[in-house]
Amino acid sequence: MARSSIALRTVIIPAAGKGTRMLPATKVTAKELLPVYDRPVIQFAIDEAVEAGAERIIVVISKAKDAIRHFLGDYAVSSPGGATRITPEIIYVMQDSPKGLGHAVLCCKSKMLPGSFGVILPDDVIMGRGCLSEMAQSHVAGQMIAAMEVAVEDTGSYGIFSFDGNSDDTSVRVTGIVEKPDANAAPSTLAAVGRYILQPLIFDVLRNTPAGAGGEVQLTDAIAVATQVLPLTAFRFSGTRFDCGSHDGLLAASNARQATLKALRAKPSLAVPRAAVRAVFSNPGLEPHRGQPSVVARSAL
Repeated sequence: MARSSIALRTVIIPAAGKGTRMLPATKVTAKELLPVYDRPVIQFAIDEAVEAGAERIIVVISKAKDAIRHFLGDYAVSSPGGATRITPEIIYVMQDSPKGLGHAVLCCKSKMLPGSFGVILPDDVIMGRGCLSEMAQSHVAGQMIAAMEVAVEDTGSYGIFSFDGNSDDTSVRVTGIVEKPDANAAPSTLAAVGRYILQPLIFDVLRNTPAGAGGEVQLTDAIAVATQVLPLTAFRFSGTRFDCGSHDGLLAASNARQATLKALRAKPSLAVPRAAVRAVFSNPGLEPHRGQPSVVARSAL
């Protein structure tokens, strides 16, 4: 397990969304259980939480998504890509009203272990080095959100960071974040991706956060308010992000996963026990999300 400079004893995985972008498949199957080639979307999030050292994983579901509970059970199966000294418990919190990501996080307040915590949005599958553990190792103070560059015309689909001056650093101290701004009003093209390191103070802020974009309680709105008392850092992660809440993103992630496994099988020198497999490869033909490097995939058989 990777050593972190900050302990993330609890990791929240919100999975109560209706998956409308993935219809008609999500009429019968939770989007988090759709396959990325050979494994469900949510398994990537579980593996990442385990790698980050979580002791407790809180999965937010709705009554319509009880299949996720049946699939995951009560304890996380250790990532086959590496050993861990602990087996995190998995507990489930119900969010029966679609009130937004901020509300989903707030629903977890009574189940949290003390200290800083992580949030993984399972739709954002990040292949490569474990994003949350990578963030934890770089964490200095306050709150942190994974970030990547997006095209100007795509800013309306993301939370967009504002910061003073230009910075190409891996960790960027930001002054705020705006949820889904119009392209002509976006403060930058540095966008938030679904990985967060948050402080317990965020629960107090969320309790007083009104509905924002889409009529939902937006986590980014609460984080923006919290920047008045807590520093906020945008972290440029090293892996490749796939939007597995969309048909194209799910297909691209499946192709990348398939290519990873084929690369492993084609190299006898990598024929090691499954618990020790690590693979790194580059394949420009997979066309990952704009602004990201070619696929750098860390996968286990």
